[in-house]
This record gives sequence, structure tokens and C-alpha cells, in this order.
Amino acid sequence: MINHGKVRSTVKPESTVIDEYSVWVANNITEISVEDIENTTHTEYEYELLQYSKDEYIKLISEQSYETQLALVELYESLGV
Repeated sequence: MINHGKVRSTVKPESTVIDEYSVWVANNITEISVEDIENTTHTEYEYELLQYSKDEYIKLISEQSYETQLALVELYESLGV
């Protein structure tokens, strides 16, 4: 994983983008107004950008799925189902 930190864009990013080699994940997308040197304002988007290899992303999703399954089992057991 490569953490690109906070980045800005004039185009609202998609939360997840998959290209030929990587999976790009944008978190905490915030719309901000920016004033330029001509005193006009325009909208930009600030967000945290993470880049995963496809293998890293598959492993991450698999681990999250497993944790969700464990949480559901605990919930069902506590309900007596």
C-alpha cells in the first residue's frame, strides 16, 4: 500500500477506482471552496488517497469479510439464534 496522503482535485473522485495494476481508494472526501488570485471561488475536493496492488486489495477485502462473518456469528450467538 502506498499512502499518498491528502490530495486535492477539481473533479470529485470516485471512492474506489481500479486500473490495470492498482486499486485507488479515496477516503474522507471533503468539498472545499477555494478563492483564486482573481477573487473568484471554485470548488475543489480534498481527500486521503491510498493505492493498493490488486493482490493487497483482495487480501484486505478478504480479511474484512472474515471479520464481518465473525461479528455476525457473535451477534447470532448472543441472540440465541
